[in-house]
Amino acid sequence: FGGGASVALSAPVDALYAAAELNEAAWAAAAAMVEGRPAPDEAAVVSGLRAAIAKERSPALLALRESARRHDVTFLSDDEWVSVGSGAGASAWPAPDLPAASAVDWTRVHDVPVALVTGSNGKTTVVRLLAAILEATGRVVGLTSTDGVRVGDTELVKGDYSGPSGARLLLRHPDVEAAVLETARGGLLRRGLSVERAAVAIVTNVAEDHLGEFGVQDTAALADVKLLVVRALRPGGAVVLNADDPLLRERAESLAVPVVWFSLEPRGPAMDGHLAAGGRAALLEDGVLVLADGPRRTALARVDEVPSAMGGAARHNVANALAALAGAAVLGAPVETIARVLRRFGRNAGDNAGRANFSDLGGVQLVIDYAHNPHGMAALARMVAAMPARRRLVLIGQAGDRSDDAIRELARSALAIRPDRVVLKDMEEYRRGRAPGEVPRIMAEELVRHGMPVEAVSQPGSEIDAVRDALTWAEAGDVLLLTVHQDRDLVLELLARLRAAGWRAGQPLPVESS
Repeated sequence: FGGGASVALSAPVDALYAAAELNEAAWAAAAAMVEGRPAPDEAAVVSGLRAAIAKERSPALLALRESARRHDVTFLSDDEWVSVGSGAGASAWPAPDLPAASAVDWTRVHDVPVALVTGSNGKTTVVRLLAAILEATGRVVGLTSTDGVRVGDTELVKGDYSGPSGARLLLRHPDVEAAVLETARGGLLRRGLSVERAAVAIVTNVAEDHLGEFGVQDTAALADVKLLVVRALRPGGAVVLNADDPLLRERAESLAVPVVWFSLEPRGPAMDGHLAAGGRAALLEDGVLVLADGPRRTALARVDEVPSAMGGAARHNVANALAALAGAAVLGAPVETIARVLRRFGRNAGDNAGRANFSDLGGVQLVIDYAHNPHGMAALARMVAAMPARRRLVLIGQAGDRSDDAIRELARSALAIRPDRVVLKDMEEYRRGRAPGEVPRIMAEELVRHGMPVEAVSQPGSEIDAVRDALTWAEAGDVLLLTVHQDRDLVLELLARLRAAGWRAGQPLPVESS
């Protein structure tokens, strides 16, 4: 790829750590050759690698994996546990104490339905809505996301578990009868697919984000990464793709699995041809969310009946709803159940915490969201710019592992909201090698360069300090868009305290106790 190269090694599942050591040894030998230094002692290196392979080797692990594949069930392994089957059909053992494959009661091992959800934006919202639909069918549903792992109403763990570790934790839980797994790009590139078997895969969209990491230099390569989830589909499964995304439309031509499209703009020969051939789709037609199965149409809900759609102003959430209902249809959820959940999901902030949450606080309209890239910010900008407001404020920040250009682009994207003030936060947990204050400084310079008055841009420090700064500035009739990432619980606690105290815009904020 431009600027470097990636090297991939294959190895048996019981020699992966040894393969990593082999890679490092080969690199050290090559670097020594290029730099004219003495090469490492080959005999010693080979001896060490053979010892590492012997220590890691586990014939019982390989036998379990092969037997799980013959029985067509999920196999999961890590340093501590090995399991076959998933959810209520899983059996698990400590990694050092594995049974013989012949000793496993395979009649009790089975898989539960699994959905994989990936994309640049909208993943968590789709995961939560799809899980809510499946729960409404009477099943115990587990989900993983960037917020944590949950089974039913029980939160197993908090944090970003959108990778394989979260999937393993969830799929070994004995109560789970269906699973919805957020599948992030980072986990795919570091660890590969979290599961080898899924009933449905959903790709929400592909947008510029994290470019330059792991050799992914452009959105075309990023699309290929997202579409890795297709490889996990079982026979009879389908992939749900965004027909409004040009890259996904292009890549779909080479997929050898059934495609279910979703689209906000369903008119066109491609969609007509897809449906005429008996294909399926979730569409927005004349303000109504519908399921199309060949020529048949089933209306589920009007846009103004879907709380998260904000009467249609939040078009990105309409798209998320279409993706989720398409996935639910593939999993066999009754249309009546899908429609019922669509009409209620989003009424309570807890349905989709931190994603397009709207509330009134002391005469100020608050919008709290997780937007973290220009594509996500553009979706919010269209919505917030249409909201009646005396003045508008946006609070943004960016992780330090993005390039300077990407940081500047996010700052520019916020200008579409037509803000009267921009508050820039410094996210300590996401500096990732940047100096304190470096990211907000880059963003401030870009905003001023594009016309924002210097005095209209503030850099108060941490995320919670930035929220306090925004509320201190606010007056009745203002709209504040607060993108919240690392301190969401602290932010929600602050807002709850202010609401309980009857705080009104323009009043001083209570002093935080140390």
